[in-house]
Parts: sequence; structure tokens; C-alpha cells
Amino acid sequence: MLLAIDTGNTNVKFALVDDSGEIVKRWRIATDARRTADEYAVWLDQLIQMAGFRRSDIKAVIIATVVPRALHNLQLLASHYFDCEALIAGRGAVGWGIQLKVDEPQSVGADRAVNAIAAQSLAEGDKLVISFGTATTFDYIGPDGSYRGGSIAPGVNLSLDALYAAAAMLPRIAIEPPPNESVIGTTTVGQMQIGIYWGYVAMIEGMVARMKAEIGKPVTVIATGGLAILFQQHGHLFDRVEPDLTLRGLAYLYRNRDRQ
Repeated sequence: MLLAIDTGNTNVKFALVDDSGEIVKRWRIATDARRTADEYAVWLDQLIQMAGFRRSDIKAVIIATVVPRALHNLQLLASHYFDCEALIAGRGAVGWGIQLKVDEPQSVGADRAVNAIAAQSLAEGDKLVISFGTATTFDYIGPDGSYRGGSIAPGVNLSLDALYAAAAMLPRIAIEPPPNESVIGTTTVGQMQIGIYWGYVAMIEGMVARMKAEIGKPVTVIATGGLAILFQQHGHLFDRVEPDLTLRGLAYLYRNRDRQ
């Protein structure tokens, strides 16, 4: 069994992947670069047992990270507790296997490259991947699976935190769909919900329309991240929602490592 680890700026996501490449269990914990391998192991070992598995069932570990300082302890987790050397996405035996057709390929985040690999395994032709995380990213993947570029916007929760921190009279709110499609609110909280929710819907619609026009060909839009389903509720913004896109990409990368 494979343990796939996706380390983002906000959360570290762990997934158990069976021999067929299917995710059988997933967990997440807040990202903290100071967290030790021992701390990860105590937390993870209990969850693995609760899921009906044993630590010894895990034979390999693969990691994608956009938090370099967190990598060392995750590598120690693999070597000390799973008796294997972690594979690092984009390096060695698990090189990307796709072209990064951008001016600075070395700066492409591991999660975005892995998402491109996963998207290529899911759909043919040109693709857009929208990822809702600490940042909201829009990525263009060509029909050959190459990463062609994209854009980065502040994430939804990041925007909410900034609004709360900078405006003394505004309360902290959770992201949720407004009760109706009106964009004229009559309470402060209602106006904030409208601004965040429908504002992001408008951004998504506008960015997708602009990117499709620039690409000039039919495009499959794939969304990932916990908030993707939330935004899909009030309009068909995406062709498909894949919450585990990055983890699936890691599983695909591991299964195809000998073909790189």
C-alpha cells in the first residue's frame, strides 16, 4: 500500500492508496513546518489503526510539497516509521514526465505539476485546473499533458482573514453560499457573504472565459480543493470536481514511475 502526502501551505493531506491506485482513506492536519516525524507518526498511527490497517501495510511513501521546511520531517517519517525512502514528486524516479512550458519551470509548485499529471489522466484535449487552497490557482494543461501556465489569486479564506484583520468593524465569518442569488445585501454579514461568494463566482467565470478565449479551443474545466463543491452548488462552473486531484496525481506518478 502507498502513503501519498500532499503538503500545502494550509494543510498536509495524507492518503492510503491501494495497489489498484484507488484512495481508500484520507486524512489532513494543519501544516506546521516544526512538526516532527515522531509527532506525525503518533497521530497517523492511530488513524491507520482506526481505519483497519497496520503501519506495516504501507510499503512506499510519495511526497509533494510547496513547504520546503516541512519536507525533512516527512522524509524522516517515511524512513523511521515506514522503513522506506520517501519518493519526492518531481525528483529522480518520479520526475514529472511532462513538459513545463513556462519561462521559469523551476518555480512551478509541486502541487500544480501533480495536478497537471492527474488532469491528463482524467480528460483528453485542453484542460483548465482550478485549485482552491491558500491561493486560488488557474492552470492550463495542453492536450499533450504539458503545463502551459496559469494565474494565481488570493484564496477565499485568505481574503476573508485579510478583510477581518484590516477592517475594525467587520466580523469574522465563514464562507458559505448566500441564501439566494441577490447581490444586494441588507446586513453587514450578508453583504460580506455576497461579496466573497458571488465575487469569487464572478472571478471564476471571468477568468475561465478569458482563458478559454485565449486558448481558442474546447477546454475541460476541472476543479479541486475543498471549496470547489461549494462554488459548484450555484452554477455549473466546472465540468468536473475532483477533490483529491493532487493525491490522485501522486498515486498516478508512483504507479508510472518506471516509465519516466
